[in-house]
Amino acid sequence: MDEFLRILTQTLAELIAPTTAAYAIAAIGLNLHFGYTGLLNMGQAGFMLLGAYGFGIATIAGAPFFVALLVAVAAGTLFALILGIPTLQLRGDYLAIVTISAAEIIRWVGRSTWLQEWTGGASGLQGRDFKTTFHALSPLPEGRTAIGPLEYINTGSDSWWTRIFAWGVVALILLFVWLITRSPWGRVLKGIREDEDAVRALGKNVYSYKMQALILGGVIGAIGGVVYALPLAIAPDAMGRTMTFFTWTVLLLGGAATVFGPVLGSMIFFAAYMLMRTGMRSLTANTGLGEFITTTNVEQIGGMLVGITLMLLVIFRPQGILGNKKELAFNVR
Repeated sequence: MDEFLRILTQTLAELIAPTTAAYAIAAIGLNLHFGYTGLLNMGQAGFMLLGAYGFGIATIAGAPFFVALLVAVAAGTLFALILGIPTLQLRGDYLAIVTISAAEIIRWVGRSTWLQEWTGGASGLQGRDFKTTFHALSPLPEGRTAIGPLEYINTGSDSWWTRIFAWGVVALILLFVWLITRSPWGRVLKGIREDEDAVRALGKNVYSYKMQALILGGVIGAIGGVVYALPLAIAPDAMGRTMTFFTWTVLLLGGAATVFGPVLGSMIFFAAYMLMRTGMRSLTANTGLGEFITTTNVEQIGGMLVGITLMLLVIFRPQGILGNKKELAFNVR
Protein backbone atom coordinates (compact mmCIF):
# COMPACT_ATOMS: atom_id res chain seq x y z
CA MET A 1 0.00 0.00 0.00
CA ASP A 2 2.83 2.41 0.86
CA GLU A 3 4.48 1.67 -2.48
CA PHE A 4 1.21 2.35 -4.31
CA LEU A 5 0.80 5.71 -2.55
CA ARG A 6 4.40 6.62 -3.38
CA ILE A 7 3.78 5.94 -7.07
CA LEU A 8 0.57 8.00 -7.04
CA THR A 9 2.35 10.88 -5.27
CA GLN A 10 5.10 10.93 -7.88
CA THR A 11 2.50 10.87 -10.63
CA LEU A 12 0.61 13.77 -9.03
CA ALA A 13 3.86 15.71 -8.69
CA GLU A 14 4.52 15.26 -12.40
CA LEU A 15 1.17 16.86 -13.24
CA ILE A 16 2.34 20.21 -11.86
CA ALA A 17 6.07 19.85 -12.58
CA PRO A 18 7.84 22.77 -14.29
CA THR A 19 8.96 20.37 -17.04
CA THR A 20 5.32 19.54 -17.78
CA ALA A 21 4.58 23.27 -18.02
CA ALA A 22 7.60 23.81 -20.30
CA TYR A 23 6.43 21.14 -22.73
CA ALA A 24 2.92 22.59 -22.64
CA ILE A 25 4.34 25.99 -23.64
CA ALA A 26 6.44 24.45 -26.42
CA ALA A 27 3.39 22.54 -27.69
CA ILE A 28 1.31 25.74 -27.69
CA GLY A 29 3.94 27.32 -29.96
CA LEU A 30 3.98 24.24 -32.17
CA ASN A 31 0.19 24.42 -32.28
CA LEU A 32 0.41 27.85 -33.88
CA HIS A 33 2.72 26.37 -36.50
CA PHE A 34 0.96 23.10 -37.28
CA GLY A 35 -2.50 23.22 -35.75
CA TYR A 36 -3.50 26.66 -37.01
CA THR A 37 -1.21 27.33 -39.98
CA GLY A 38 -0.34 23.86 -41.26
CA LEU A 39 3.45 24.31 -40.98
CA LEU A 40 5.08 20.94 -40.37
CA ASN A 41 7.79 22.12 -37.96
CA MET A 42 9.92 19.24 -36.67
CA GLY A 43 12.50 21.47 -35.00
CA GLN A 44 10.71 23.08 -32.06
CA ALA A 45 13.54 21.91 -29.80
CA GLY A 46 15.82 24.31 -31.67
CA PHE A 47 13.70 27.28 -30.60
CA MET A 48 13.66 25.98 -27.02
CA LEU A 49 17.43 25.51 -26.91
CA LEU A 50 18.10 28.95 -28.36
CA GLY A 51 15.71 30.55 -25.88
CA ALA A 52 17.40 28.76 -22.97
CA TYR A 53 20.86 29.74 -24.20
CA GLY A 54 19.80 33.35 -24.76
CA PHE A 55 18.42 33.58 -21.24
CA GLY A 56 21.34 31.77 -19.61
CA ILE A 57 24.11 33.64 -21.41
CA ALA A 58 22.45 37.03 -20.85
CA THR A 59 21.98 36.31 -17.13
CA ILE A 60 25.60 35.20 -16.71
CA ALA A 61 26.66 38.40 -18.46
CA GLY A 62 24.84 40.37 -15.75
CA ALA A 63 21.44 41.08 -17.31
CA PRO A 64 18.38 41.31 -15.01
CA PHE A 65 15.81 38.53 -15.30
CA PHE A 66 13.34 40.28 -17.60
CA VAL A 67 16.09 41.63 -19.84
CA ALA A 68 17.45 38.08 -20.17
CA LEU A 69 13.93 36.91 -20.99
CA LEU A 70 13.77 39.51 -23.77
CA VAL A 71 17.08 38.18 -25.10
CA ALA A 72 15.51 34.72 -25.24
CA VAL A 73 12.54 36.16 -27.15
CA ALA A 74 14.92 37.93 -29.55
CA ALA A 75 16.85 34.69 -30.11
CA GLY A 76 13.63 32.87 -31.01
CA THR A 77 12.58 35.69 -33.34
CA LEU A 78 15.95 35.78 -35.11
CA PHE A 79 15.99 32.00 -35.57
CA ALA A 80 12.47 32.10 -37.02
CA LEU A 81 13.48 34.80 -39.50
CA ILE A 82 16.64 33.00 -40.58
CA LEU A 83 14.74 29.73 -40.88
CA GLY A 84 11.60 31.13 -42.45
CA ILE A 85 12.87 33.51 -45.13
CA PRO A 86 14.32 30.79 -47.39
CA THR A 87 12.04 27.88 -46.43
CA LEU A 88 8.44 29.02 -46.03
CA GLN A 89 7.81 28.39 -49.73
CA LEU A 90 8.31 24.70 -48.98
CA ARG A 91 5.41 22.46 -48.03
CA GLY A 92 4.82 19.32 -46.01
CA ASP A 93 7.70 16.91 -45.60
CA TYR A 94 10.23 19.25 -47.23
CA LEU A 95 9.67 21.85 -44.52
CA ALA A 96 9.87 19.10 -41.88
CA ILE A 97 13.31 18.02 -43.15
CA VAL A 98 14.61 21.59 -43.11
CA THR A 99 13.32 22.39 -39.62
CA ILE A 100 14.65 19.22 -37.98
CA SER A 101 18.01 19.81 -39.67
CA ALA A 102 18.11 23.41 -38.41
CA ALA A 103 17.38 22.28 -34.86
CA GLU A 104 20.19 19.72 -35.05
CA ILE A 105 22.56 22.42 -36.28
CA ILE A 106 21.71 24.52 -33.21
CA ARG A 107 22.33 21.53 -30.94
CA TRP A 108 25.68 20.68 -32.50
CA VAL A 109 26.83 24.31 -32.44
CA GLY A 110 25.84 24.47 -28.77
CA ARG A 111 27.84 21.38 -27.83
CA SER A 112 30.88 22.25 -29.97
CA THR A 113 34.11 23.68 -28.57
CA TRP A 114 33.83 26.65 -30.92
CA LEU A 115 31.52 28.59 -28.59
CA GLN A 116 32.33 26.69 -25.41
CA GLU A 117 33.18 29.91 -23.57
CA TRP A 118 29.54 30.99 -23.97
CA THR A 119 27.57 27.75 -24.20
CA GLY A 120 29.62 25.46 -21.98
CA GLY A 121 30.09 22.97 -24.82
CA ALA A 122 28.69 19.47 -24.38
CA SER A 123 28.38 20.03 -20.62
CA GLY A 124 26.14 23.07 -21.10
CA LEU A 125 25.52 25.80 -18.51
CA GLN A 126 25.14 24.94 -14.83
CA GLY A 127 21.95 26.11 -13.16
CA ARG A 128 23.74 27.91 -10.34
CA ASP A 129 25.24 30.27 -12.92
CA PHE A 130 21.97 31.70 -14.24
CA LYS A 131 19.17 31.08 -11.70
CA THR A 132 19.97 33.67 -9.04
CA THR A 133 18.02 36.51 -10.68
CA PHE A 134 14.97 34.27 -10.99
CA HIS A 135 15.14 33.11 -7.37
CA ALA A 136 15.49 36.73 -6.25
CA LEU A 137 12.03 37.48 -7.69
CA SER A 138 10.31 34.99 -5.39
CA PRO A 139 7.77 36.57 -3.02
CA LEU A 140 7.58 33.38 -0.95
CA PRO A 141 9.18 33.14 2.50
CA GLU A 142 12.12 30.87 3.22
CA GLY A 143 11.40 27.30 4.25
CA ARG A 144 9.28 24.42 3.02
CA THR A 145 5.56 24.10 2.39
CA ALA A 146 3.43 20.96 2.16
CA ILE A 147 0.20 20.94 0.18
CA GLY A 148 -1.46 17.58 0.53
CA PRO A 149 1.08 14.85 -0.23
CA LEU A 150 3.41 17.26 -2.04
CA GLU A 151 6.16 19.12 -0.19
CA TYR A 152 8.82 21.37 -1.70
CA ILE A 153 11.05 24.23 -0.67
CA ASN A 154 9.44 27.62 -1.30
CA THR A 155 12.26 29.09 -3.40
CA GLY A 156 14.89 27.23 -5.38
CA SER A 157 15.26 25.05 -8.44
CA ASP A 158 12.76 22.37 -7.44
CA SER A 159 10.41 24.67 -5.56
CA TRP A 160 6.88 26.03 -5.32
CA TRP A 161 8.09 29.33 -6.77
CA THR A 162 9.34 27.60 -9.93
CA ARG A 163 6.00 25.81 -10.31
CA ILE A 164 3.94 28.96 -9.71
CA PHE A 165 5.97 30.91 -12.25
CA ALA A 166 5.92 28.11 -14.86
CA TRP A 167 2.17 27.59 -14.76
CA GLY A 168 1.56 31.34 -14.56
CA VAL A 169 3.43 31.66 -17.87
CA VAL A 170 1.28 28.85 -19.30
CA ALA A 171 -1.89 30.71 -18.29
CA LEU A 172 -0.71 34.00 -19.85
CA ILE A 173 0.28 32.34 -23.11
CA LEU A 174 -3.01 30.45 -23.26
CA LEU A 175 -4.90 33.72 -22.90
CA PHE A 176 -2.78 35.33 -25.61
CA VAL A 177 -3.30 32.43 -28.04
CA TRP A 178 -7.03 32.32 -27.31
CA LEU A 179 -7.33 36.01 -28.17
CA ILE A 180 -5.29 35.96 -31.38
CA THR A 181 -6.82 32.76 -32.78
CA ARG A 182 -10.34 34.17 -32.34
CA SER A 183 -9.34 37.31 -34.27
CA PRO A 184 -9.49 37.80 -38.06
CA TRP A 185 -5.74 37.12 -38.09
CA GLY A 186 -6.33 33.69 -36.58
CA ARG A 187 -9.05 32.90 -39.10
CA VAL A 188 -6.64 33.69 -41.93
CA LEU A 189 -4.16 31.20 -40.47
CA LYS A 190 -6.83 28.50 -40.49
CA GLY A 191 -7.62 29.38 -44.08
CA ILE A 192 -3.96 28.97 -45.01
CA ARG A 193 -3.94 25.58 -43.34
CA GLU A 194 -6.96 24.43 -45.34
CA ASP A 195 -6.18 25.99 -48.74
CA GLU A 196 -3.49 28.62 -49.05
CA ASP A 197 -4.20 29.14 -52.76
CA ALA A 198 -7.75 30.22 -51.92
CA VAL A 199 -6.45 32.63 -49.27
CA ARG A 200 -3.94 34.01 -51.77
CA ALA A 201 -6.76 34.52 -54.27
CA LEU A 202 -8.52 36.70 -51.70
CA GLY A 203 -5.56 39.07 -51.74
CA LYS A 204 -3.86 37.96 -48.53
CA ASN A 205 -0.08 37.76 -48.31
CA VAL A 206 0.25 34.09 -47.38
CA TYR A 207 4.03 34.28 -46.98
CA SER A 208 3.73 37.15 -44.50
CA TYR A 209 1.11 35.34 -42.41
CA LYS A 210 3.22 32.18 -42.34
CA MET A 211 6.22 34.18 -41.19
CA GLN A 212 4.21 35.82 -38.43
CA ALA A 213 2.95 32.43 -37.24
CA LEU A 214 6.47 30.97 -37.38
CA ILE A 215 7.86 33.85 -35.32
CA LEU A 216 5.08 33.79 -32.72
CA GLY A 217 5.23 30.01 -32.31
CA GLY A 218 9.03 30.14 -32.19
CA VAL A 219 9.04 32.85 -29.53
CA ILE A 220 6.61 30.81 -27.42
CA GLY A 221 8.91 27.81 -27.90
CA ALA A 222 11.89 29.90 -26.76
CA ILE A 223 9.99 30.89 -23.60
CA GLY A 224 9.26 27.20 -23.09
CA GLY A 225 13.00 26.58 -23.25
CA VAL A 226 13.59 29.14 -20.51
CA VAL A 227 10.95 27.53 -18.28
CA TYR A 228 12.47 24.10 -18.99
CA ALA A 229 15.92 25.29 -17.91
CA LEU A 230 14.86 27.07 -14.70
CA PRO A 231 14.61 23.93 -12.51
CA LEU A 232 17.45 22.13 -14.32
CA ALA A 233 20.43 23.24 -16.39
CA ILE A 234 21.01 24.09 -20.05
CA ALA A 235 22.39 21.01 -21.80
CA PRO A 236 22.26 20.78 -25.62
CA ASP A 237 21.83 17.01 -25.71
CA ALA A 238 18.82 17.24 -23.38
CA MET A 239 17.04 19.53 -25.88
CA GLY A 240 17.32 17.58 -29.11
CA ARG A 241 15.23 15.26 -31.26
CA THR A 242 13.61 13.55 -28.29
CA MET A 243 12.29 16.88 -27.06
CA THR A 244 10.66 17.61 -30.42
CA PHE A 245 9.28 14.06 -30.47
CA PHE A 246 7.71 14.51 -27.02
CA THR A 247 6.35 17.93 -27.95
CA TRP A 248 4.58 16.48 -30.98
CA THR A 249 3.17 13.66 -28.86
CA VAL A 250 1.86 16.18 -26.32
CA LEU A 251 0.24 18.28 -29.05
CA LEU A 252 -1.39 15.37 -30.87
CA LEU A 253 -2.57 13.78 -27.63
CA GLY A 254 -4.35 16.91 -26.43
CA GLY A 255 -5.56 18.02 -29.83
CA ALA A 256 -4.03 20.30 -32.45
CA ALA A 257 -5.91 23.49 -33.38
CA THR A 258 -7.39 23.68 -29.88
CA VAL A 259 -6.40 26.22 -27.26
CA PHE A 260 -6.24 24.01 -24.18
CA GLY A 261 -5.24 20.79 -25.99
CA PRO A 262 -1.45 21.21 -25.61
CA VAL A 263 -1.78 21.77 -21.85
CA LEU A 264 -4.08 18.79 -21.34
CA GLY A 265 -1.84 16.66 -23.54
CA SER A 266 1.26 17.60 -21.56
CA MET A 267 -0.33 16.84 -18.21
CA ILE A 268 -1.75 13.49 -19.32
CA PHE A 269 1.40 12.46 -21.16
CA PHE A 270 3.90 13.17 -18.38
CA ALA A 271 1.65 11.85 -15.62
CA ALA A 272 1.14 8.61 -17.56
CA TYR A 273 4.85 8.44 -18.43
CA MET A 274 5.80 8.82 -14.76
CA LEU A 275 3.17 6.29 -13.68
CA MET A 276 4.48 3.79 -16.20
CA ARG A 277 8.15 4.23 -15.28
CA THR A 278 7.67 4.18 -11.51
CA GLY A 279 5.29 1.25 -11.79
CA MET A 280 7.73 -0.74 -13.90
CA ARG A 281 10.61 0.05 -11.52
CA SER A 282 8.51 -1.08 -8.59
CA LEU A 283 7.60 -4.32 -10.35
CA THR A 284 11.20 -5.09 -11.28
CA ALA A 285 12.39 -4.36 -7.74
CA ASN A 286 9.74 -6.40 -5.96
CA THR A 287 9.26 -9.31 -8.35
CA GLY A 288 11.40 -11.69 -10.35
CA LEU A 289 11.24 -9.35 -13.37
CA GLY A 290 14.35 -7.61 -12.06
CA GLU A 291 16.42 -10.43 -13.54
CA PHE A 292 15.22 -9.53 -17.04
CA ILE A 293 14.43 -5.79 -16.95
CA THR A 294 17.03 -3.32 -15.63
CA THR A 295 16.57 0.39 -14.88
CA THR A 296 18.02 1.20 -18.30
CA ASN A 297 15.55 -1.17 -19.91
CA VAL A 298 12.68 0.65 -18.18
CA GLU A 299 13.68 3.92 -19.88
CA GLN A 300 14.06 2.19 -23.24
CA ILE A 301 10.71 0.45 -22.94
CA GLY A 302 9.15 3.79 -21.96
CA GLY A 303 10.54 5.40 -25.12
CA MET A 304 9.19 2.58 -27.27
CA LEU A 305 5.75 2.89 -25.69
CA VAL A 306 5.75 6.64 -26.39
CA GLY A 307 6.49 5.88 -30.03
CA ILE A 308 3.71 3.32 -30.20
CA THR A 309 1.33 5.82 -28.58
CA LEU A 310 2.16 8.45 -31.20
CA MET A 311 1.62 5.94 -34.02
CA LEU A 312 -1.76 4.92 -32.62
CA LEU A 313 -2.81 8.54 -32.22
CA VAL A 314 -1.98 9.38 -35.81
CA ILE A 315 -3.78 6.28 -37.09
CA PHE A 316 -6.91 6.16 -34.94
CA ARG A 317 -7.42 9.63 -33.46
CA PRO A 318 -5.35 12.27 -35.29
CA GLN A 319 -7.48 15.07 -33.82
CA GLY A 320 -6.47 14.15 -30.24
CA ILE A 321 -8.65 14.32 -27.13
CA LEU A 322 -10.10 17.79 -27.64
CA GLY A 323 -9.70 18.19 -31.40
CA ASN A 324 -12.33 18.13 -34.12
CA LYS A 325 -11.66 15.58 -36.86
CA LYS A 326 -13.68 17.60 -39.37
CA GLU A 327 -11.45 20.61 -38.80
CA LEU A 328 -8.06 18.96 -38.74
CA ALA A 329 -6.57 15.88 -40.29
CA PHE A 330 -3.14 14.90 -41.55
CA ASN A 331 -3.62 16.41 -44.97
CA VAL A 332 -0.83 19.00 -44.86
CA ARG A 333 0.56 19.35 -48.35
